[in-house]
Amino acid sequence: MVCVALPGLVISTGQGQLTGEGLEGFYRAGRRLLSRCQVRVAGREPLAVQARTTGADRARFVGTLRASPHTGPDPDVMVERTRCADGTERITLRSAASRPLRLPVEVALGTDLATLGAIASGSAGPEVPASVHDAGLRWTDGKETSSVTADPPPTDALASAGLLRWEVELAPGGSTTLELRVRTAGAGPVRAVGRSAASPFAPASVSGDDPCVQPFLRTCVDDLHALLLRDPAHPADVYLAAGAPWRCGLAPADALAAARMALPLGTRLATGTLRTLARSQLAGPGQQSGMIPGPRRDAGGHLPPACTGTEATLLFPVLLAEARRWGMPEHEVEELLPAAEHCLTWLRTAVGDGTYVSDPQPGGPFRCETQAHAHRAALLGADLLDACGRPGGAGLREWAGELRSAFRTAFWIEDPGGGRPAAARSREGRLVPQLGASVVHLLDTGLLGGGELAPGLLDRTQADQVARLLGSPAMDSGWGLRGLGVKETGYSPFGHRSGAVRVQETATAVAGLAAAGYEKEASALLRGVLAAAVAFEHRLPEMYAGEPRGDGGAPLPHPAACRPAATTAAAGILLLTTLVGMRPDAPAGTVTLRPVRSAPLGEITLNGIRVAGAPFSVRVSRLGLAMVEEAAEGLQLGV
Repeated sequence: MVCVALPGLVISTGQGQLTGEGLEGFYRAGRRLLSRCQVRVAGREPLAVQARTTGADRARFVGTLRASPHTGPDPDVMVERTRCADGTERITLRSAASRPLRLPVEVALGTDLATLGAIASGSAGPEVPASVHDAGLRWTDGKETSSVTADPPPTDALASAGLLRWEVELAPGGSTTLELRVRTAGAGPVRAVGRSAASPFAPASVSGDDPCVQPFLRTCVDDLHALLLRDPAHPADVYLAAGAPWRCGLAPADALAAARMALPLGTRLATGTLRTLARSQLAGPGQQSGMIPGPRRDAGGHLPPACTGTEATLLFPVLLAEARRWGMPEHEVEELLPAAEHCLTWLRTAVGDGTYVSDPQPGGPFRCETQAHAHRAALLGADLLDACGRPGGAGLREWAGELRSAFRTAFWIEDPGGGRPAAARSREGRLVPQLGASVVHLLDTGLLGGGELAPGLLDRTQADQVARLLGSPAMDSGWGLRGLGVKETGYSPFGHRSGAVRVQETATAVAGLAAAGYEKEASALLRGVLAAAVAFEHRLPEMYAGEPRGDGGAPLPHPAACRPAATTAAAGILLLTTLVGMRPDAPAGTVTLRPVRSAPLGEITLNGIRVAGAPFSVRVSRLGLAMVEEAAEGLQLGV
């Protein structure tokens, strides 16, 4: 159970006790401040009866015990623990006994002050000796220091045993609360960015026939708040960490993709993300000039690792162009435009005299999804340059046309089943034939002006075939889209990029299929991933096993998945707004609605999303008809 309010993080098991095993503990900025927190009442551990998260940043654990003799099997003391990622734990004892109780309460504490990376790799050291400090205990290894203070102060504190003790008196039906506060040296309480007064997200809500949608949206937005980080040197700029517990820092491609999917909640996150990454953009001479740097990422067994910097560089101008359509102020667009131009210049340099973009640069294969990212960047980048009176748009459109023409023959594999796009093409012309979820990016063409989508790399016949493949049992697990088809060599239901369901790719498929008119396939994937959301208590992990859905079954968690994850939480926003089919053009003062006509979730109403800087509400009926209920003054409905 992972609770997040970055830079704070707490990891627990369903038993409620922190035993120091595995990853358990309170963390701040990637370091474990407390690994052990074990409660004993009257010399016994409470029997765990319930554990559940009550928000992205907190969990509640309930245990019981029998404190009175000769009372039969019924417990008469309930121990409730509320654990928060800000470093606070409240332990409340409630009595159901018929007589007053006097109970000794002990809390055993300890920590190794290890980093999350050291713990995950098995190289954490032993516990650090404790010392008594104020109303609690303190630990230091010479470099790092953490402390736990208690309110009320303990009756006794034993440093050698790492133990705090109280004598608690409970009247019949009474209760008492002990509060523990975990801190690092010189630091106050964790001030989570997502809990500040000025949220970058609109207070959106949803209602409708499907009871899943309301808690699903609420949880997605809660997760986005929990993962927010702030640039210390530029505190006005916020962005999303990739996910917890493994990726609590900035991952450029994930941050841009999440900000793009979250545009219906406003453009502030997009602005902060773009500003932060613009400051990291490579400058100077050379082929990498203009690139947004990013780490390598595993691509499965059929291809070498990909460079997420390539994806980030191609996403940067796309996010800026689409954020402008959603209502980013023009002065912010102008501020960020030079960085977008540098990205587009890098793209032209990377292509050189050829047609395709390799990844990684230089010398890597020509990946299918990289061509889709590049094609979208060129067309939306050209649209952006034209709108801002900058040169270069015509050349980008010309190259995009050449890529489109070449791709339709050079990347298409004919077979008796109707053909498929290749996963990649080597520099020697060899095609990698495996069918995987990366093809969904071919359907994500990007938003232009007037509610129009950019053209894609596939012709209509090829798009029909891709839609059929994505909707087939080989790709649709019933819980979402598999990363690799079950019939492909190397398929594994837990394969990180070779069979597991990744929520971001499923949401991209749903949005792309719906926009292109393939509502049957889109609806099936949508219903599958929402069923998985219910099984995961509406907090989807970034991925889960691609095992087929069966009667009475549930999706299998992936042990290495982040939960929450930025792209997954933002994908939930994309899934729900896809049903409405919103295509805003704030500079032109219009919004076009292309709802999913089959209304796969019945009637649905989205309230309080942001278009042109103002609240926007829309309802889609069971007949698939969209009706605007609130909009910015002067905003017109596009045709």
